[in-house]
Amino acid sequence: MYHNIARVPQDVRVYRSLYVSPSSFARQMAMLKMFGYRGVSMADAMPYLRGEKNGRVAVITLDDGYADNLESAMPVLQRHGFTATCYVVSSLVGQYNVWDADRLGVRKPMMSVDQLRAWHGGGMEVGAHTRTHVRLSQCSEQQQRDEVHGSKAELEDRLGIRVGQFCYPYGDHDDRAVDAVRTAGFDAATTTHRGRADAKPSIDFMRLPRIQVARHHVLPQVAAKVMSGYEDKRA
Repeated sequence: MYHNIARVPQDVRVYRSLYVSPSSFARQMAMLKMFGYRGVSMADAMPYLRGEKNGRVAVITLDDGYADNLESAMPVLQRHGFTATCYVVSSLVGQYNVWDADRLGVRKPMMSVDQLRAWHGGGMEVGAHTRTHVRLSQCSEQQQRDEVHGSKAELEDRLGIRVGQFCYPYGDHDDRAVDAVRTAGFDAATTTHRGRADAKPSIDFMRLPRIQVARHHVLPQVAAKVMSGYEDKRA
């Protein structure tokens, strides 16, 4: 789980962990490649999670849809033959991080429609992250439906592609939100619960865990989080 692939702006004093520098990201992807892992998008991971394929894969996800994902992450991913999923806040395409800009003190540019098309055209996947980056458990059922179903419809309409993956903003969800995601027709949804997802009968495709990679994580930590049971024990 990544967010910004960029250096931290000097004025940012909170949520600095959401930034991973381009050089750190490049080293992390090179490490995965060196140890025989293939970085994949959620769509590419589904056969492995369903037990239809076997292999050493690591799912690469990026939340929110920042322009720096296209500029700094995609070239690295392409260099290694990796794919990734970027979860996009659909009503803020081409705008900025309205939900936390005041708290951060910085407006972070979101990918435009053309940039999202370039991301998809580069072999990457676009997923949905609601319409406005809300906490779904705090919404009424109608609001949840608008945020979940609406994000899928908006992205599919503007990009002309199927959007099959979803991510809960803040990792926040309840049973109603999960039902909304399922009825909207998404194939899977990711949370912020810690741990690694693997193919087993009990897997819940609507509540998949992830491994956060933050600014302060050094390379051996990232290796331990991805390649060992480190995160699973903290789930």
